[in-house]
Amino acid sequence: MAQGRRLAIGLVAGGLLLGGTLVASLPAQAQQAEIKALDADNDGTLDLDEVTKGAQAGFDRMNKDRDDTLDRDELGSRVAAQEFSDADPDKDKTLSKEEYVALATKLFKQADIDGDGTLDAKELNSEAGRELSPLIH
Repeated sequence: MAQGRRLAIGLVAGGLLLGGTLVASLPAQAQQAEIKALDADNDGTLDLDEVTKGAQAGFDRMNKDRDDTLDRDELGSRVAAQEFSDADPDKDKTLSKEEYVALATKLFKQADIDGDGTLDAKELNSEAGRELSPLIH
């Protein structure tokens, strides 16, 4: 009986470990897909030019009213309130395309942990990289 119970516990624990491994690999796969979507030079990383183009395209997609600014409603949950306020230097409660791209650039530089001017999947999974991702996709 005790041996059967240990086997059951071992199977459950093994399943949790396996499940954890599978769950842990999903973010890496998601980052790879994000990179591939914007990686114009196919080098497996994103440089600032690729991120800027992604941010500009993202801005255009979200700018439903075509007023050349994004307000909190258009941004949804992509940008935290404090981050929005910091990215809005003129305090007009909107982000122009230039302000939006400046925010993406700031986050790119924070995510570029090794300072090589590109972001790989690991860097996109950093805190700044996770904040950047919704701005460029």
